[in-house]
Amino acid sequence: MTGRAPAGHPARLKKRAEFLAVRRGEKRRGRLFLLEVLDRGDQDPPRLGITVTKKSGNAVERNRIRRRIREAARLHAVRDMAPGTDYVVVGRPEILSVAFDVLKDELSRRMRAKRQPSRTPHGQ
Repeated sequence: MTGRAPAGHPARLKKRAEFLAVRRGEKRRGRLFLLEVLDRGDQDPPRLGITVTKKSGNAVERNRIRRRIREAARLHAVRDMAPGTDYVVVGRPEILSVAFDVLKDELSRRMRAKRQPSRTPHGQ
């Protein structure tokens, strides 16, 4: 596990290799962010990584996006994170224009979502 997290905070992904590993997992797309999820297969505490690309704005805007995601995860979504799972949130600029409660609810909902079984046409 990567370091200890303060009480109420999820553990953090810090190394580039950890972020790249999560990219192999499931992707849950949304209007406010992309959530990448990887089941590590252990029972260690969940870990969270946050990234915002330069396309999202200048450094001030990117940091505001990161802070809003981090606080929404700390206050609300940490309860919905499954043990043994890594999460990477790729923030979008729309996060700055929505109410904080909307962000909290959306992040929590996406983290609770289960992988949908692949659909196959009938008769195959």
